[in-house]
Amino acid sequence: MSSTAHQLSSQAKAILPAHVAIIMDGNGRWAKQRHLPRVEGHRQGVESVRAVVRAAGEIGLKYLTLYAFSVENWNRPKDEVDTLMKYLARYLKNEIGELNRNNVRLEAIGQIYRLPEFVQEQLRKTKAALSRNNGLSLILALSYGGRTELVEAMRSIAEKVKTGTIEPAEINEEVIAQHLYTRNWPDPELLIRTSGELRISNFLLWQISYAELVVTPTLWPDYRKAQFFEALEEYTRRHRRFGGL
Repeated sequence: MSSTAHQLSSQAKAILPAHVAIIMDGNGRWAKQRHLPRVEGHRQGVESVRAVVRAAGEIGLKYLTLYAFSVENWNRPKDEVDTLMKYLARYLKNEIGELNRNNVRLEAIGQIYRLPEFVQEQLRKTKAALSRNNGLSLILALSYGGRTELVEAMRSIAEKVKTGTIEPAEINEEVIAQHLYTRNWPDPELLIRTSGELRISNFLLWQISYAELVVTPTLWPDYRKAQFFEALEEYTRRHRRFGGL
């Protein structure tokens, strides 16, 4: 399919994944290539979020998880982190109208308590404002780390074993999945990574066990509807065997 068509093929529409996850990478490089401050890459990246969320809603996607801020990102320079938090709060506030018009529901996963209070407060307000919507569920991974999620799940299960709520022999994949941040949603069938890097970066380590991976050299600030649809078309060409023949 031509990237300029901005339309999905009938085949892609027929086998659309229920859940797509995206590692949004390349904001810093985008800015560096243009001799701009890194924060300009993040600002432009917000436009890509808006475009992809709108496209996902148009085609009836059920779940879209965006890797917005990792636990490792706290190690970045304080001024960059502070700016990112301001952009996040601004996005959460300014997009309420757009998300409501598109029937989008907002969720968040990660160590939300580590976010600045003004971000947590805006997140609560935005989630509440969108809570009656029943279209696309937009899930933001904020202060998120896959290993951290698994550690927290194991601690929770261990506490239940300690109190006798769960027997060790009862622990299986379903029990573990029910103690993850993502317990309320199906695992992603498609994981997209922008900027060409070939790594998972501690994202949804348990959940993407059988996800199809699509890596694009496009930097996130340049990622739009056309590139998103190209990834969905690529997904239709995969034969998902889940270990079988």
